[in-house]
Amino acid sequence: MNARIQRVAGLATWLAAALWLAYWWNTSIVIGYVGLFAILTVQWSFLAIEFIVMRHINKADPTPQASLQQLAKAWLGENRVCAEVFCWRQPWRTHALPDAVPQVGAQGKRGVVFLHGFFCNRALWLPYTQALSAQGHPHIALTMEPAFGSIDDYTAQIDSAVTKMTAATGLPPLLVGHSMGGLAARAWLRAANADGRIHQVVTIGTPHHGTWLGNFSHTVNGGQMRPNSAWLKELAASETPQRLAKFVCWMSNCDNIVFPVSNAHLEYAQNLTDHGHGHVQLAFTPLVMQDTLRRILA
Repeated sequence: MNARIQRVAGLATWLAAALWLAYWWNTSIVIGYVGLFAILTVQWSFLAIEFIVMRHINKADPTPQASLQQLAKAWLGENRVCAEVFCWRQPWRTHALPDAVPQVGAQGKRGVVFLHGFFCNRALWLPYTQALSAQGHPHIALTMEPAFGSIDDYTAQIDSAVTKMTAATGLPPLLVGHSMGGLAARAWLRAANADGRIHQVVTIGTPHHGTWLGNFSHTVNGGQMRPNSAWLKELAASETPQRLAKFVCWMSNCDNIVFPVSNAHLEYAQNLTDHGHGHVQLAFTPLVMQDTLRRILA
């Protein structure tokens, strides 16, 4: 569903831009090009608003504040990465690279299961899966549906992927989740009581304690990510220090979706920070990618 929505949105944006330019072509070419630019860069404005609000909300957070230079750099980087992810990779390359699952009984390489975030799909992980495919390393990248249903609805898909990967490699896989994907991993661990079935969980920009933006969501999974939501409280109450010790949690002081920053922190986990990157960009910074791939390939 997410791929279809993003295709329609992208095509509609280009159509609106073309129609605007055609309308003004013989009247005022300046207005035509100004409107064209405004339509094609509307994402810049939305992201700017997110960064401004994030900076204000983070003033009350105990974590170190981002500098204006970091925020400006993060805004530029997030615009670039979001354009690639939401306008090209996810709408048009969802099936560009198939999962790599060896025949049952293959031994020696630990598999990985990738879990995307809200309004994303499996193509989010293409930079990772391309790197793993080049080394012949087993991986599964899920597209979790229903797109706007409960996070608990994704547990069956995760369970199936983990079962398949474990049977193929003989080893408990590593889970990697971006944003909501990290919560989906926690929900599956609770539903399946599966502490012994995974090697480690890496979360990147996951709202473990919710996000301020969740207060404005009208979807089921968005509402579950509100700070102090009943769903998050029940999830936390079900967890043990031993389970959470298997988590590695990456966060950024410039995350424009998950804020306050400390909401990406998870007690008993290994909490790491990569400064100066936006929410989607965080998954693909050299530090985060190299560390995550190292854990996968170890």
